[in-house]
Amino acid sequence: MWFNPKKLIIVDINENKLAEAIRDIRSTPYLNLPEIITYPIDFGSNVFEKLFDYHKPFDIVANFAAHKHVRSEKDIFSIEAMFQTNFIKAERLLQLLAKNPPKHFFCVSTDKATKPVNIMGATKKLMEDVVFAYQDIFKVTTARFANVAFSNGSLLESFINRFENGQPLVCPNDIRRYFVSPIEAGQLCLLANICANSGEIFIPKLYPEKDLVPIKNALLFFLEEQGLFPKEFASEEQVKRAAAERMSSDSTYPIFLPTSDTTGEKPIEEFYAVNDILDENRFNALNVIETFKGEKKSVENLLDEAQKTFEKEITKKDLVIFLEKYVDGFKHEEKGKHLDQKL
Repeated sequence: MWFNPKKLIIVDINENKLAEAIRDIRSTPYLNLPEIITYPIDFGSNVFEKLFDYHKPFDIVANFAAHKHVRSEKDIFSIEAMFQTNFIKAERLLQLLAKNPPKHFFCVSTDKATKPVNIMGATKKLMEDVVFAYQDIFKVTTARFANVAFSNGSLLESFINRFENGQPLVCPNDIRRYFVSPIEAGQLCLLANICANSGEIFIPKLYPEKDLVPIKNALLFFLEEQGLFPKEFASEEQVKRAAAERMSSDSTYPIFLPTSDTTGEKPIEEFYAVNDILDENRFNALNVIETFKGEKKSVENLLDEAQKTFEKEITKKDLVIFLEKYVDGFKHEEKGKHLDQKL
């Protein structure tokens, strides 16, 4: 590890992934391997506060915890869990850090926080606004990046899983996305930790005319790499039947390319809004958004109102109204159907 850290603490609720992470780290020939400790703990729990107090102080605290899928916006229970992770627990972490300030706090965001149309994007934009209210206490930076190709739970990863299981390949025919590789996403986060000034958001320098691509292109390319030709069907039932009846010797593979009709899906993604202060000249491959420092008192009032909101029975509409009040540019698009209701 180039910066020779003394100790690395990794916290994640995914116990299996933690086990694999530590195996991977210890199997890689770093010159100076630090002390590494993993904990399968929720970062919003009382146990996390205890381990933080035990291991403090920290130079860098990086928060990657998130409900990151639009798919999670299905009912009030999943939405409340998303809101808890993306905002309330994140703010609780900031309160903990304020008692024992690190030199630097980093958190990861998403392109969906730009002019959000879904609750996930709105909660991440709310998180961005909140973390920058702590700049007087410690350095704060963040990064928005695009869809990470073939990352866990991604649509592109589903192509591999569905193909291995002999199931049809499905993606919308009218959605375009920016893609970055897992390595590029990691590099962006590292650069935001090393090179960013407090209050800045790093974003990749990508261009709509050459980098914004239809998702279906990735599906077609995937089949081409398997030496197969796509065979398109007109409905879910037809394509499922075709996949079940397909012979391994067939040179075609069944696909379904529906028009997007689910809540929260934007036809294209954006990294910044018109009113963002954008620096396009500092780096060749990155743009930088300069943010305004929020008021910590306003954040505390917002948190109090959020917690009171969840103390009573609420509906999805109630939460949308709450977010539209506090998140600039949020315009929820309800279509009455979510991603779990389709292939």
